[in-house]
Amino acid sequence: MRVSFDIGGTFTDLVLLDERTGLAWLGKCLTTYDDFSRAIEQGVGEVLAAAGATAADIDRPAVGATTLVTNALIERRGARTALVTTRGFRDVLDIGREWRYDLYDQRLARPDPLVPGELRLEVAERLRADGTVETAPDPADLAAVADRLAGLGVESVAVCLINAYVDGAHEQAVAAALAERLPGVPVTLSAELAPIIREYERTVTTVANAYVRPVAGEHFQDIERALTRLGLAVPLVLMQSNGGVVTTGTARRHPLRLLESGPAAGAIGAAHIGTLLGVPDLIAFDMGGTTAKVCVITNGEPGVLSGFEVGRVHRLKAGSGLPVTMPVVDMLEIGAGGGSIAALDDLGLLKVGPHSAGSRPGPAAYGLGGDLPTVTDADTVLGYLDPDYFLGGRMRLDVGAAGRAMTEHLGAAFGGDPLAAAAGVVRVVDEHMALAMRVHATERGHDPRDFTMVAFGGAAPVHAARVARILGMRRVVVPSAAGVLSATGLLVAPPLVEVSRTQLTRLSAWPADAVEQVFADLRRQAEAELAEPAVRFEHAADMRFAGQGFEIDVRIEPGDGPAEYAARFAAEYSRIYGVPAEHGDAEVVTWRIRAYGRFDRPELVRTVPPAASGGAAGRTRRVWFPETGLVDAPVLRLLEEPPGTRVVGPAVFQMPESTAVVGPGDLAEIDEHGNLHIAVAGSSGRAVTERSGTERSGATA
Repeated sequence: MRVSFDIGGTFTDLVLLDERTGLAWLGKCLTTYDDFSRAIEQGVGEVLAAAGATAADIDRPAVGATTLVTNALIERRGARTALVTTRGFRDVLDIGREWRYDLYDQRLARPDPLVPGELRLEVAERLRADGTVETAPDPADLAAVADRLAGLGVESVAVCLINAYVDGAHEQAVAAALAERLPGVPVTLSAELAPIIREYERTVTTVANAYVRPVAGEHFQDIERALTRLGLAVPLVLMQSNGGVVTTGTARRHPLRLLESGPAAGAIGAAHIGTLLGVPDLIAFDMGGTTAKVCVITNGEPGVLSGFEVGRVHRLKAGSGLPVTMPVVDMLEIGAGGGSIAALDDLGLLKVGPHSAGSRPGPAAYGLGGDLPTVTDADTVLGYLDPDYFLGGRMRLDVGAAGRAMTEHLGAAFGGDPLAAAAGVVRVVDEHMALAMRVHATERGHDPRDFTMVAFGGAAPVHAARVARILGMRRVVVPSAAGVLSATGLLVAPPLVEVSRTQLTRLSAWPADAVEQVFADLRRQAEAELAEPAVRFEHAADMRFAGQGFEIDVRIEPGDGPAEYAARFAAEYSRIYGVPAEHGDAEVVTWRIRAYGRFDRPELVRTVPPAASGGAAGRTRRVWFPETGLVDAPVLRLLEEPPGTRVVGPAVFQMPESTAVVGPGDLAEIDEHGNLHIAVAGSSGRAVTERSGTERSGATA
């Protein structure tokens, strides 16, 4: 058996998998912000009890994902961090890129640096861009800097020296001096974490890692203690932003790699569902309690970017956040979750998000003290959510409180009608998510109508069919474990380390021996972080035409020479920009390797229905749809219906951790794995779904 958990902004999701039978037990509980490990301990205990198993039955590493790294950066709850840099470069964090991300915005805002000016210290050293030493560091100078930091009471130190990506020897000398005078204080070196060009991005990345390193280390220890209290005698591994898992040792040194661990796990889970169904091209739609995420999956794999921007401070605009250089699954994240708060702006227009009610006080319907209207409250008022079966009946929703929140805060725009207000909230959030999905797909050269949507998270299955209809998509798949698919994705993610290094290399002056040496060094580094020999390597290079300012990612093969590099670069350049690659000599800027460890991917077969959940056969509920108004719609329990069940909407399928809403005229069918397939009516897609066989009809007005 193996167990996984995903610590989200509102809920902590869990999956217990028996690899012998392929059965999976699901769990979900409110995230405990005062001590994240309490929710894990509670949830693991519950799924073990549901399976009739004990901690001794779990004999594979426990796999976790967490939002702590992201939250620590956004909420500025990290350690007291210092920056040691080359003399003359202490203000890099303030100068940034020296450009305005929006030329015409008079209220332009930038994020405050994570390290204040008084904690930025300089050392007299200088390494040239070609790796030659202009000024070697003076041991007495380094000792003085270390003594000063000791007197400032810092909890973590980032070291980022000019051109250290070429050679990290000077940074190692700084680290040695700090270790003598600041024992126990973690030191992050840019040459180890992100040996790449662009001083601002490299400095921000190094500082961000140092900023979260102490709190992340304590967080991982809390989780390990919780697993020990449960009696688990297995190691803990953690999901990274790139879709692979690493040991806690690597995660403690480089916690920034876990920046988007939960969303990445969801994308991996969606890709796995697509592989099982033979559908390689998907749009993963993950809507939880706080945010919604969109990821395009092609050929069975989500895209991976080499950088990410966290904590945007001005209208979510690109450029207003902290740019970190870490491999991350390519996805769009927006403030649209079940807990997103709806409000009227100064013009009386309805807005939804990005602020969230979180898990406490949460939506008004939770009955935990919240009184602001949220998407969950709207879904409750419209009848999409069963107040007696939320979280499989473990939590009851207060319909009256949800209606009052709608009336008191939004009633002025809707004539005091809570139903009309709720319908407005749902329409706004659905249109917002459809727009985000369309933009994200088209910016990558894709038409959403050519893709299948996989909807998961607690809230996405509620809204997926409507969003698909807006986009003209033909098919939606709701996995049987939709409410906890991110935790499921953790169980199918391989051990993976991605490392990179900048070394500018013109194709016209190809140093074959030097190229092989770069890859050999990267392979050794990757295997050291994996803590085991790699079973597979993937090679890539960031390339551009000489003189260009930015690069594109190009997949390459071992043994490729300059002719192959040029051909692969030209093909990728033409695919992205739609024009021939005819601009002169090309060059490699950064070399990358992905190393995969040993892994037996489990085949998830069937989600186990919760014990004594009770049947829902023959039940109906009053549900609102824009095409019909309020109607009596059949309510079914997805995990208790046999494969092959067909229903023509409107209808509602309940799951212990989520709810799938089938719109009027949509055809829903359960496959052999327990997944729900929805053929969307009225879509503008090219294919036509046959509606043969026995079907259960929908609702009455």
